[in-house]
Amino acid sequence: MASFKRLEPERLCAPPPMTDRRHALTPEALEMMDTIARTGSFAAAARELGKVPSALTYSVRQLEESLDVLLFDRSSRQAQPTAAGTELLHEGRRLLAQMDAVANRVQRVATGWETTLAIAVDNIVAPRAIFDLIEAFYALRCTESPDAGPLPTRLKLRNEVMAGTVEALTTGQVDLAIGLAGSPSLPQGLECAPLGTLEMLLAVAPHHPLAPLPEPLSMQTVAQHRIIAMADTAQRMDRHTFGIQPGQDVLTVPSLVAKLEAQIRGLGCGRLPEPLLRAHVAAGRLVVKRTEGMTSTVDLQYAWRAGPGMGRALAWWLQQLESPVTRQALLEQHAGLIL
Repeated sequence: MASFKRLEPERLCAPPPMTDRRHALTPEALEMMDTIARTGSFAAAARELGKVPSALTYSVRQLEESLDVLLFDRSSRQAQPTAAGTELLHEGRRLLAQMDAVANRVQRVATGWETTLAIAVDNIVAPRAIFDLIEAFYALRCTESPDAGPLPTRLKLRNEVMAGTVEALTTGQVDLAIGLAGSPSLPQGLECAPLGTLEMLLAVAPHHPLAPLPEPLSMQTVAQHRIIAMADTAQRMDRHTFGIQPGQDVLTVPSLVAKLEAQIRGLGCGRLPEPLLRAHVAAGRLVVKRTEGMTSTVDLQYAWRAGPGMGRALAWWLQQLESPVTRQALLEQHAGLIL
């Protein structure tokens, strides 16, 4: 009977455990790699780092053993990184830069600036003025931190319509809401202040059937024609409608820009902010029609999360909104709106 020799399975070289590799990739190790590559030799890097060359060589060897790769080609007098070493250098420099950025950011947050400030802006508010405020906010510097770098606060902007603006604030999705219509009932912990009053005028294209009719137009006359309405973005609260008569045909659009475009094309009638209308009426693209029995103004508010822990970013925005010039700009600076 033939005998068979028992074969031992080939012993494979397993990579080091993940935890060992993570422990090896310290900021000090990444700095060491960068210094060696930058100076071109172990001896020069050792002098810059304040170490003896043998200690630096030992540290590199330990790093190579932990990662199970060769990081430098030792066949030449210059410290030339291998392909693996080049990749570690590239990623290491990126990680070191990110670590510095995180450290600076944390230091600035400690001075009272929020990490994130979420703002809901109703579609009726002039976007140009909002972006003027954002531009001014980004120009601020955190003077309390050693690097006097940019503020650590990230802005999150949401575009909402009617009840959706209120809902975004009351459900905790935003910290500040600009352009709330009327006098909304706000729960405890929220405060509001007046933004201003906006005149809303009925406008139609010159070729629309309502354009040549004598004024003032009655509600019954307007109700016979399609109205262009913006869709309320509320998901949980009751959605609002503005100026729609019972039984009236409605074209619902997602934004003020779309509403303006639809009315310029003669697809229907509807009320638009007077500051937005000025240029289009002057250019002959729209005609304003006086009406009877319809409210022509809307009071707008801005509201925010109040409390003793208010961050400095929210405080800055509220300070800007206290200015009558800023509030007027938010109602009127529709110039430059892209159609």
